[in-house]
Amino acid sequence: MKRLLTTLFLSALLLTLPAKAAVLTLDGRLLTVGSTPVYEGTTYVPLRGVLQALCPQAQIGWENGQATARWEGNLLTARPGDSFLLYNGSKISMDCAVRLEEGRTLVPLRPLCALFDTQVDWHAGTSVAALSSPAATYPSYREDELYWLSRIISAESQGECWEGKIAVGNVVLNRVRSTEFPDTIYGVIFDDRWGGQFEPVRNGTVYHTPTEESVRAAVACLNGENTVGDSLYFLAPALTDNHWTMENRDYVTTIGAHWFYR
Repeated sequence: MKRLLTTLFLSALLLTLPAKAAVLTLDGRLLTVGSTPVYEGTTYVPLRGVLQALCPQAQIGWENGQATARWEGNLLTARPGDSFLLYNGSKISMDCAVRLEEGRTLVPLRPLCALFDTQVDWHAGTSVAALSSPAATYPSYREDELYWLSRIISAESQGECWEGKIAVGNVVLNRVRSTEFPDTIYGVIFDDRWGGQFEPVRNGTVYHTPTEESVRAAVACLNGENTVGDSLYFLAPALTDNHWTMENRDYVTTIGAHWFYR
């Protein structure tokens, strides 16, 4: 009986734990709002952070045990435990309940976005929820570009700082633009000249699921963030005996363990 109760408890616990966290973008740009857990296939987001991104004039507060948001004569309320939102007195039904975690009200993403005619596209390969506001224009990129760029960044810079992750992504994108290399992200990563360009391709770690920060870094790179200019090469001198780059290319900068060259 004790073993059965333990098993049931663990099963219930697993059902309530987030399997992963989503990365949010709004009109192609990173949206940083704090924790965005995914529970049983539903992405939850902080009401305050996302609502203020979608509707900057919204005034958000806490009244009578529920979160409230007011803008332009509208009233939205979200009470933890309820499986609906109240919008101007009308119920917006949801498959999942409002949650309260660490003092923040978390609500399912899609019903909240629907109030503002904001489209949500879920990219399972990178756990990115891409929000598109009505009539928005923004830099576009294909899902496969984000998929592979986030994986090479993650594999090459697991222990590096944010700037180091951006730098690795910059090198890949600089190569895409250079006539010396293939003209796609996939082509650059899997370029097999001289025994291959990237160690993670040779050892298989490029296929590992990328970290959340690496996905965010890939999005930032695709939207123009740059820390190493026009660098085309990088290496970690302490981890390689091949110093061809150091002897034949122009040094740009060092970030963490990596030295960058153009």
